[in-house]
Amino acid sequence: MSKPATARRENAHRSRERDTSLEAIRNPAREAVPSDLDRLIHERIRLGIVSALAVNRSLTFNELKALLKTTDGNLSVHARKLEEADYIVCTKSFDGRLPKTEYRLVAAGRKALERYLNHMEALIHATREG
Repeated sequence: MSKPATARRENAHRSRERDTSLEAIRNPAREAVPSDLDRLIHERIRLGIVSALAVNRSLTFNELKALLKTTDGNLSVHARKLEEADYIVCTKSFDGRLPKTEYRLVAAGRKALERYLNHMEALIHATREG
């Protein structure tokens, strides 16, 4: 594996490290709420990208940009981070002479979103019950 690819994977791994501040939250059964909050998905634009792709087979760059009401640069940066973490795939093609960038959620991204949603549900439950 090349050095840039290794560095990207290490950065993606660090982005998903545990948020230790959540370890103090307990549920009614006194079991610790999972503290493996996916920091990569937790960011608003990235959560929006993954969520939108979870309910759509694929979306173009312009569709995501309009849906999330963000800029080209902002969407590009966040989409690249999700790509580097192997949560989404990007396909570039041409529609006539116009470039077309399309994104699709892959199995690892779908699993990460499911873990994230389960974690957030547990936090909400613990907060309401606690």
